[in-house]
Amino acid sequence: MSTISPQAPLAQGSASEVFRVFLRLGLTSFGGPIAHLAYFREEFVSRRGWLDDAHFAQLLSVCQFLPGPASSQMGFAIGFFRGGWLGALAAFVAFTLPSALLMFAFAELAPHLGQDLGAAAVHGLKLVAVVVVAHGLLGMVRTLAPDAPRALIASGAVALIVLTGNAWAQLIAIALGGMLGAWLCRHVTAPATATFPVRYGHQGGAAFLAVFLIGLAGSLMFPLTNAPTAGGLWAAFYKAGALVFGGGHVVLPLLQHAVVDTGWVSQDEFLAGYGAAQAMPGPMFSLAAFLGAEVPLGFPAALGATIGLVAVFLPGFLLLLAVLPMWERLSQRRWATSTMTGINAAVVGLLVAAFYDPILTEGIRDSADFATAVIGFALLASMRVSALWVVLWCVTASIVVSFFR
Repeated sequence: MSTISPQAPLAQGSASEVFRVFLRLGLTSFGGPIAHLAYFREEFVSRRGWLDDAHFAQLLSVCQFLPGPASSQMGFAIGFFRGGWLGALAAFVAFTLPSALLMFAFAELAPHLGQDLGAAAVHGLKLVAVVVVAHGLLGMVRTLAPDAPRALIASGAVALIVLTGNAWAQLIAIALGGMLGAWLCRHVTAPATATFPVRYGHQGGAAFLAVFLIGLAGSLMFPLTNAPTAGGLWAAFYKAGALVFGGGHVVLPLLQHAVVDTGWVSQDEFLAGYGAAQAMPGPMFSLAAFLGAEVPLGFPAALGATIGLVAVFLPGFLLLLAVLPMWERLSQRRWATSTMTGINAAVVGLLVAAFYDPILTEGIRDSADFATAVIGFALLASMRVSALWVVLWCVTASIVVSFFR
């Protein structure tokens, strides 16, 4: 197994510089996590030279290995390497703030939309969710479940969730996926190892891991009731952020369980917010700002949005900080690669189950909806247009069709 080590320290800069660059990316980076990574490589490797291709590729391997929003974790790490702790914070705030503000504004605006027009637009956003999740799911199946052992793990996860309907089924599916992966996925090649220029050692990494685990244990034990509280909102979103293996779309079933199954947010509101998130630049996890604002906590919606945002991003950042100084040692363990491979296959099953119910069952009502979704999928998959155009198509088509119903 090869090792990539820095020949010289990566270039240093200021937090203000990091903030300016990431704010521009936060305003212009449409297209979801895969597009974000392409933007990052162009900006930080090709244009600015903040890190080289080898370190960029290795950092991407780390972020894809861990749970959490990969593109936001990449940005957080790049900001950290460039500007220290303030640089990491600047990268997160600047990249996330534009989409978070837009999603908060949508939460405030949605109740005031005209009844007929607003209902048609909201249904169009549900169709966006059908298109985008179907497209993302297809790519995840090809990447994360391309062979018989991983397809078996994914199918088992679907069966477990659909047949039991238990609130713990998602966590059980992830745990079983990891155990089966350690046994069935030993053929998967481990990534090359890398050394990153972090400013703390293994003890610091262990401290971050301990904080992450304490937060996860607390969120799992915190009771979720029909009456939402600030603590319950934090626990629900922290748990979702800690268990998002396999890409941003996987946060959908976890958040849906947290806020819809408890009755905090209606199914229609949830799917409309998810659809609207596809039209925003920056990270899809900014959906948390919309949901946090929609949950009736009894205090200003902006505070709920902030709690949701911080809670859903924090676990991924803590785990990234924990793993960076020990990545070289960890990635040499065969069991680690095979376990994570099995977990990623299991979350494909989670997303298949969530795609069927509630996305497909709530989104497709008749043949017109089906045709709209098929055309939207073709735009995204065959013509490779931005997700923003898919949003415009689905919403416009839904409004036009509503006049003939």
